[in-house]
Amino acid sequence: MEHQQTEWKESWRDEYLKWICGFANAQGGFLEIGRNDKGQIVGLDNPKRWLEVIPNRIKQAMGIICPIHLLEESGKPYIRIQVDPSPSPISYHGRYYKRSGATNQELTGSVLDDFILRAQGKTWDSLPVPDVQVSDLDIAAIRAFRKKAIDSERLKAEDLEINDAQLMESLMLTDKGSLKRAAVLLFHENPEQWFFGAHIKIAYFENDAEIRYQDEIHGPLILMADKVMDALYLKYFKGLISYDDIQRVERYPVPRAAMREALLNSICHRDYRSGVPIQIRVYDDKVVIYNDGGLPENWTAEDLLSDHRSIPRNPMIANTFFRSGMIETWGRGIRKITEACRYFGKPDPVFKVKPNELKVTFYSDASITANITLNETQRRILTSMAQNPRITVKALAEEVGIAERNVKSNISVLKNAGLVERVGAAKNGHWAVKTGN
Repeated sequence: MEHQQTEWKESWRDEYLKWICGFANAQGGFLEIGRNDKGQIVGLDNPKRWLEVIPNRIKQAMGIICPIHLLEESGKPYIRIQVDPSPSPISYHGRYYKRSGATNQELTGSVLDDFILRAQGKTWDSLPVPDVQVSDLDIAAIRAFRKKAIDSERLKAEDLEINDAQLMESLMLTDKGSLKRAAVLLFHENPEQWFFGAHIKIAYFENDAEIRYQDEIHGPLILMADKVMDALYLKYFKGLISYDDIQRVERYPVPRAAMREALLNSICHRDYRSGVPIQIRVYDDKVVIYNDGGLPENWTAEDLLSDHRSIPRNPMIANTFFRSGMIETWGRGIRKITEACRYFGKPDPVFKVKPNELKVTFYSDASITANITLNETQRRILTSMAQNPRITVKALAEEVGIAERNVKSNISVLKNAGLVERVGAAKNGHWAVKTGN
């Protein structure tokens, strides 16, 4: 079947030069002429003529040479055009195409910008900003970075016994004496002089149409997460206050660790060309984060939720956040968000992906418990717990026949629904089933 590196066509048309351009701008591939969409050989009239015509048209249109082979199967001739990946971007009539999965896509806008930059070994945040000096940067932001880096032990105190200009160089935030875009976004007091919309909006919604109150958080990116966390947990989130003996306990709709990780991911992976700020909508029963910037090429939401390597949209920004100790570089951000929610007995967040946007929704307990319907797996887990209150998660996984992580996810749902509770310490505790459902 057709895939990333194979395309079939029954006969030759010059428009198929777009497919050759797409292969050259991706991983290379094969365009076979004389096969139908099912991969069946249908043959080709006057194949020797096409052995001369097609290579010339490829060279004239794109300046590349592709080996072309005349093959035969069951007495039917067909042609295979071999396209090698190009080390530099290839255009066809001034337009750029790239193979993605089994489709050929024209690159435009920011996607085209990224493609050309990465082909040159550069990224958007690595380009220089003219006429901005280190002395123009926010001293408080640089000081905060130094402190965070030492506290996290990502950098040693002696490593930071350098001036601010040397610090920018050590963080690879300069280019031939000029500050890179990442440096301005990270450390300038007002980066929006150059990058409109480089801030975060927060609003409390009565419903999708009515806003109760709102705030905007501006300034250096390196300070952004701390400012937003303060605004959310001091103003927007109503802590549910209880007491454990004499210890005051506050429970929030989103665990701090989960929200902080989501914020840092949004800041590091945002597309700052869009002019649209990160938006956080707070409702009575959920919190939603909207962030411009799609996933890496050919990724789906499933890829995002599974084990994956880190592919930062803004490597310079991400590297500085890593050096500060605020993020890792192992692609574990999404998992850490989910694990934090589960640890505090909250529902798993929901991730929705659009071509140029990622939306994360955190649901409060109430939003999933009002009308809960148990599935068969959850019923079996409850039954096993009722029969053996000291059963372990590992034993539950074996009885129910699912992975341990899926058992934990279902237990989280049952806890949030008030159907089960863990009583006592981890090793000596037991399950208390509160319903016969």
